Amino acid sequence: MLLGSIFEPFIHSSPLSIMSRALLERVLASESLDALFRQHAEHQYTRELLFSSVVDLMSLVVCGKHGTVRAAYRAQRERLPVSLTSVYNKLAGIETDVSAELVRYSAGQLQPVLRELGAGLPEPIAGYHLRILDGNKLAGTQHRLPETRDDAAAPLPGQTLAILEPSWMLISDVLPWEDAYVQERALLDYIVAKIRERDLWLADRNFCVRRFLLQIAARDAFFIIREHAQFTWNCNTRLRRKGRTPAGTVLEQRLWFTEDDGQVYYLRRVVLRLDEPTREGETEIVLLTNLPDDVYAQTVAEAYRKRWTIEGAFHELTETLACEVDTLCYPKAALFAFCVAVVAYNMQSVLKGALRAVHGAPKVQEEVSAYYLADEIAGVYRGMMIAIPAPHWEAFRTLAVAEFAALLRDLAAKVDLVRLQKARSNPKKPKRKRRYNRKRPHVSTFRLLQGRKGTRQGTKQ
Repeated sequence: MLLGSIFEPFIHSSPLSIMSRALLERVLASESLDALFRQHAEHQYTRELLFSSVVDLMSLVVCGKHGTVRAAYRAQRERLPVSLTSVYNKLAGIETDVSAELVRYSAGQLQPVLRELGAGLPEPIAGYHLRILDGNKLAGTQHRLPETRDDAAAPLPGQTLAILEPSWMLISDVLPWEDAYVQERALLDYIVAKIRERDLWLADRNFCVRRFLLQIAARDAFFIIREHAQFTWNCNTRLRRKGRTPAGTVLEQRLWFTEDDGQVYYLRRVVLRLDEPTREGETEIVLLTNLPDDVYAQTVAEAYRKRWTIEGAFHELTETLACEVDTLCYPKAALFAFCVAVVAYNMQSVLKGALRAVHGAPKVQEEVSAYYLADEIAGVYRGMMIAIPAPHWEAFRTLAVAEFAALLRDLAAKVDLVRLQKARSNPKKPKRKRRYNRKRPHVSTFRLLQGRKGTRQGTKQ
């Protein structure tokens, strides 16, 4: 163990908190972040407030260690040489390219650690690198802009496209966009440059755009994308049954379409007829893919279920990490907060990876709650930072990847998974119809309870 005696109490009481702070020190080292800012910022510059200080401040908010930017500022007041207004001005001016680069940088730093831990997850289809694309509109913020004070509509500060790599459970890239009204399809040209050979792109029907599909194929990559109702095609073959998956029956047919230049393109159309309808009442999921025939239709249908992985990531960002700070009404500030939350999510993925490496992937994936994991870290963090001053953490920056991974593995072995166990919920009962009485819009809870007691006493008699 590379840790000194000052860490000893927390090694036994909350090893996860040490792991989290060590990752924070390694990934968000001030020198690296300030260099990243100098390299990618075009208009904003550093005067007194360093970019690394702003990242550190926002990380305290998105990880739940402080509830608001103001509270985090007050806690860090001695380290910040500027006023709170200057902090907000800095946040409002951080360029989206800088925020996106922060996410890419974090994934690049963390992936080697996961690889050294041996914590990678198998690809759903061997030989193809799955990348899941999805969009997320940031929730409406508080009415801080003068133009919105008399309007009941919630101001939307922007949206993002995110790319999740399930083999590492890392969000490796994001495209922050300030205009929340721009359609996701209009942003796909920015995604094309990120396509690599043998990639397998998985996305919902919003991204079922013919031009995008052809651009993927032109780069010797592949896709599984849900069919959009407006996608037109021709077909000479009927649907043929190909077997079953746990979700339903799988059918397949081959389709083709012609581009303006006269060239004909062929695709596979896979239909999953569900045994039980979705929450929206849909009974079929229709997928388009250019995967070769040796990848069975059942495999294609099962792989699409991985799309819910990124939905879970967005849920985790919203519920366990404060990715949407509703007091940040300016788009650049709100998108920066989202990207810092993505960095925190990536670090949590490494924590889970270390736990998988020690306790086994099935146990961690099925039993560990992201909420309780984040809650334990947030609850211990403040006291730990008082007990262990900042200089003691600097050694984590220079550790070799192998040494750092070994340290995480040692600490993960001391984590009590029972404290992180998911709560078991019973199946939801069907909603009961409630009667509404205009003459009695409310009731006294006390009298209801008194009536319950009276019923019980009458029953006993």
